[in-house]
Amino acid sequence: MSDQVKSMVEIIRMLLALAVTLGLLGLAAVGMRRFGPDALARLQSLKSAPKRLAVIESLMLDPTRRLVLIRVDQEEKLLLLGDGKILVEHPMGPAPLPPSTPDQTEPAT
Repeated sequence: MSDQVKSMVEIIRMLLALAVTLGLLGLAAVGMRRFGPDALARLQSLKSAPKRLAVIESLMLDPTRRLVLIRVDQEEKLLLLGDGKILVEHPMGPAPLPPSTPDQTEPAT
């Protein structure tokens, strides 16, 4: 084969590799749009242990300070965050139980 033919084969090979790479990137983008950004989180939550930490509520007080209510091991704490650090930590005690609903199987009196 001549040098010209070899160079054409190499160019075609490079273009095909580029097309495959761009196709795989496009396929990944379509998959992420289809399944959403929560897809990885859902997959991780299936295999992970129950979470011990949860952010219950967050309230912006001003541009630099925020109140955050967190639950750690069934105990709630109120944090005042600002300037990249915890300004105040206030223990709130055990987390309240969720409201119970009356049992629907018992007849009303």
